[in-house]
Amino acid sequence: MLKITDKAQGKVKEILDGQQEQYAGLRVQIVGGGCSGFQYQMGFEKQANGGDEILELQGFKVFVDKGSMIYLDGTEIDYIESLTGAGFKFHNPNVKSTCGCGESFHV
Repeated sequence: MLKITDKAQGKVKEILDGQQEQYAGLRVQIVGGGCSGFQYQMGFEKQANGGDEILELQGFKVFVDKGSMIYLDGTEIDYIESLTGAGFKFHNPNVKSTCGCGESFHV
């Protein structure tokens, strides 16, 4: 199953609360692309799609399609702040290799 740290949940909630439109939650998915084959994608959703796995978190839901869940099983999403920047970081035990910039991966 997918895990989202408390810090990442807090940041998602902060961003969701600041949106003008009303969203039900966050979609996390794997899409083709990048130099290693796959990339992570996150965005806000107004409702679940048929067949989605739905996680209930701190006042919002996380939607993951079944195809993406295969690659995300056991993954932890964290939110990192450092001197060089801030953003969501995926710690995925299924990844076999990544590209040089770390934006795409291969399983």
